[in-house]
Amino acid sequence: MSTGSAFNDEKGGSSSTGEPEYGHDPASGGIFSSDYKRHDDLKEMLDSNKDSLKLEAMKRIVAMIARGKNASDLFPAVVKNVACKNIEVKKLVYVYLVRYAEEQQDLALLSISTFQRGLKDPNQLIRASALRVLSSIRVTIIVPIMMLAIKEAASDMSPYVRKTAAHAIPKLYSLDPEQKDQLIEVIEKLLADKTTLVAGSVVMAFEEVCPERIDLIHKNYRKLCNLLIDVEEWGQVVIINMLTRYARTQFLNPNINESLLEEGGEKAFYGSDDDDEDDEEKKAEAAALAKRKPYVMDPDHRLLLRNTKPLLQSRNAAVVMAVAQLYFHLAPKAEVGVIAKALVRLMRSHSEVQYVVLQNVATMTIKRRGMFEPYLKSFYIRSTDPTQIKILKLEVLTNLANETNISTILREFQTYIKSMDKDFVAATIQAIGRCATNIGEVRDTCLNGLVQLLSNRDELVVAESVVVIKKLLQMQPEQHSDIIKHMAKLTDNIQVPMARASILWLIGEYCEHVPKIAPDVLRKMAKTFTNEEDIVKLQIINLAAKLYLTNSKQTKLLTQYVLNLAKYDQNYDIRDRARFIRQLIVPTDKSGALSKYAKKLFLALKPAPVLESPFKDRDHFQLGSLSHLLNTKAGGYQELPDWPESAPDPSVRNVEVKDSVPEWTKCTSRKERKEKKVEKPFYSDSEGESGPTESADSESDSGSGSESGSEESGSASESEESEEESESEEEEEDEEEERTKKKKKIDKIKPKKPESAESEQSSGEEQKRSRKGGKERRSGSESESEEESESESSESESESEEESESDADTKKKKKTSASKPPPKQTKKESKRETKEMSLLDLDDFEPTPSPQVTPINNFLSNSLVTDLEGLSLTDTVLAPTTIAPSSSVRMHELLHRITGEGLGVEYCFSRQPFSPDPHMVAVQIQFTNNTSSETKSLHIEEPKLQSGMRIKEFPEIEVLPAGESVNVVMGIDFCDSTQAANFQLCTHTRKFFVSIQPPVGELMMPAFLTENEFKKEQGQLMGMNEITEKLTLGEKCQSDHAIIERVTATANLSRVPCGSDKEYRFAGKTVSSGSLVLVTVVRKEGGGAQLTVNCEKMVIGTMLVKDILQALTQ
Repeated sequence: MSTGSAFNDEKGGSSSTGEPEYGHDPASGGIFSSDYKRHDDLKEMLDSNKDSLKLEAMKRIVAMIARGKNASDLFPAVVKNVACKNIEVKKLVYVYLVRYAEEQQDLALLSISTFQRGLKDPNQLIRASALRVLSSIRVTIIVPIMMLAIKEAASDMSPYVRKTAAHAIPKLYSLDPEQKDQLIEVIEKLLADKTTLVAGSVVMAFEEVCPERIDLIHKNYRKLCNLLIDVEEWGQVVIINMLTRYARTQFLNPNINESLLEEGGEKAFYGSDDDDEDDEEKKAEAAALAKRKPYVMDPDHRLLLRNTKPLLQSRNAAVVMAVAQLYFHLAPKAEVGVIAKALVRLMRSHSEVQYVVLQNVATMTIKRRGMFEPYLKSFYIRSTDPTQIKILKLEVLTNLANETNISTILREFQTYIKSMDKDFVAATIQAIGRCATNIGEVRDTCLNGLVQLLSNRDELVVAESVVVIKKLLQMQPEQHSDIIKHMAKLTDNIQVPMARASILWLIGEYCEHVPKIAPDVLRKMAKTFTNEEDIVKLQIINLAAKLYLTNSKQTKLLTQYVLNLAKYDQNYDIRDRARFIRQLIVPTDKSGALSKYAKKLFLALKPAPVLESPFKDRDHFQLGSLSHLLNTKAGGYQELPDWPESAPDPSVRNVEVKDSVPEWTKCTSRKERKEKKVEKPFYSDSEGESGPTESADSESDSGSGSESGSEESGSASESEESEEESESEEEEEDEEEERTKKKKKIDKIKPKKPESAESEQSSGEEQKRSRKGGKERRSGSESESEEESESESSESESESEEESESDADTKKKKKTSASKPPPKQTKKESKRETKEMSLLDLDDFEPTPSPQVTPINNFLSNSLVTDLEGLSLTDTVLAPTTIAPSSSVRMHELLHRITGEGLGVEYCFSRQPFSPDPHMVAVQIQFTNNTSSETKSLHIEEPKLQSGMRIKEFPEIEVLPAGESVNVVMGIDFCDSTQAANFQLCTHTRKFFVSIQPPVGELMMPAFLTENEFKKEQGQLMGMNEITEKLTLGEKCQSDHAIIERVTATANLSRVPCGSDKEYRFAGKTVSSGSLVLVTVVRKEGGGAQLTVNCEKMVIGTMLVKDILQALTQ
């Protein structure tokens, strides 16, 4: 029944008359409404025998409660209905009782037996409601009954009831803390629960009752990590915060190597000779740690990071904030950057959310400035922002300021000073002061700007500027005596006490730089002494004392006059100061030994003040917590533990039961786990994130209870064997096997890898073949998925992984047997004879290797020939002619033969200069006429391009005979962006809309630099133009040749000579604008590496880093 009808019936029960009776709404609270009559009506309905009336009455009562009205006087009438047979009535009665059981404890106790019966009800909602009401009665007498009810509910069949039991645990604990031991047993039992509904609630109970019992989490750690994605949002927040504390006690600091090396380096540079031995020891330790680096991260640590990362895309701001603080506190430095974009997204939310997010961002920017630098503009201030948000954004902008972006930030600050919000203007001026102290290059600029503000009409702006200038002048006063003189003139106009005091302090402190003006300022101040504020009077006394000590001839009488005025001042601080100074500077018989040192006391050199961020020391509180927000420890806050010195035993997280696979893991076999790994990129968003250290733990997947190292090494040796066997395989067997595989693939349009792999494991011979066939199938499945997708831009990362594997395989096969490609072609011809459309459809996408061209040609620039002399290359490979389509050329589909009514069009980026216009990328297009009739007049029409992009069309193809192919080259100026070029391909009868989208690596051409030129150019592209990422090289990418090959395959760059054998340098420039792109890969010990990209265009640099990272970590 609707709420509307419920309210109609409330109006005196006379809805049929049609006349509105104002004041009779039970929630209206009218002064003259007859409450007792209205409630009598409800009581009668609750006492009636009809369930419909009872239900109506309960709906009205619950509606009253929802509107915030008091319905406690109906408690006796409602509680009688707790035994009602009607389930709907019962549910609403329990809703009411949960609300009022604590207030009406005596009446609730009378119904205890009914609640206990409710705990045995067949309906799960009634059982849960009964437990909820029971736990809401705050009377110590029923603690044993509550404990029994919670224990029974914890074993209930329904997860909803078990969840309610978890909610009841903290209530019972707050009522009687002595029950802690029994409650811990229940928590332990519920922690082992496998359902997502219970997980969040039981962790909340754990945090309330026994947060110190970390041992309860060990066995459930992996399960919680895997369940996390499916738990409700508030449960996710609680679990993530708990796992953050857990991880800090169980895993090693992932950044320990870097911090040790930094410390060792600093001490070696600054330390004395005595410390040399200690330094050497520490360096040795750091070096030892660095060698072990790939194995430092515990697989369980990686599991937590991997499973929380998708939650950065949650719609709930609290979840995103929880994941952000987890990454900040637990992730390696190279991976923390992924949280920046998510936090910037939250800043589009309500101002309350913005305030919390900005507080945390302000803390993060102090330690990890680089993380937020790409999003600088997101922190620019809007006129509609509240003052608190403005000040926090200012704080973030000030923290992000560095030599490269300071000019844009100062331009922003200039506009902020014109704001009408005075607090914000004052904060901006302070921010300018902080920028000036932190960045020496702009100190003079800032000072000049602040001095100009001294002529502002607004007194508050002038006053704040004076205070900031005073702090800046302390750094180099001798250079700025003009400014001090200018400020001395302002004493007549400025009335703000703090500003007047600052000017007087400056003149007193540097009176030697302005010897003529200082006495005159004192004279003016002496006149107005009695009318000044206390803070100004103290500075006048100080000024008088300093001038007396340096220029007593002119100021002796003035000083005595000021001291006499101060002697009778109303403020005792000023009277005390006057007496003290008189004794100190005016020597008499009674004056003590201190008067000799008066000059040293007053005119001592004072250190310049350090302007620090107010968020500097906040990071000792856990980010996202209330304590961090308030910058003071709040009740119930648990300190974030320090990292352990040595890793605790990881085996405590191993679950003993291996027979039964838990419900929450979907992976039942090793092959399915591999499939799951391929699907993982579903969650990885294309945001220029860095995820370089995935490979260190790739074997331990989310479903694994515990995968030991022996299992991993087993899998590695397995793959080695398979490679050797596949190389030594005979050709005839291989051909037969491939034919059978292809027939199978045609029968099932989309075969699934795990099924086909499992079905072929009968004997050793078959295993060898299935491995080989599996690789070919993989490239086939990739081509099918390409065929279905309309645009090339939506290819998933898993496809590219598979593609690189299949490429590597085809290369290996070509090296071992040169006569293998021809049989593949004959196979294709025999297939084409079949007349089924689906067969044509599938085999059309099979990559067709040509025997005369090896795959290396496709990504090999002529400059790299010398680097790859070790390979058996023929002369034909090195000729920079048009590229014949081979198995590893990345041929992209432009128009499928089905869509094109028999006309198939593919394209590739030939990496050759486009002679008509060197600023265009050369795109080679292959037209194939699959029809029985000739196609005429092939040309391009109506290009729809983004601004700045251009197309140079290929010459019109007049006739393309049936069954033949033709290659043409066209030029596209993509304007240094990866946006697609859209146009129409036209024949004499039809028009087809198509688009070409380039990978970022194809927007470049090689640039030939010497080593010195490379270093010089790199030095000019620092700061925001440099992106550095750490990574772990993939298994197939450990050799020099493999690294060079992967980088040059990803981007059209040339090799730059380098003195070090551990360093590889590449250079190129963007085709359109000629902006330099420099890439450096430095190999580290233990399979690690560091990738650096320097590029004027930050967007291209970011995208290129991501592509090269992906290529090198596979």
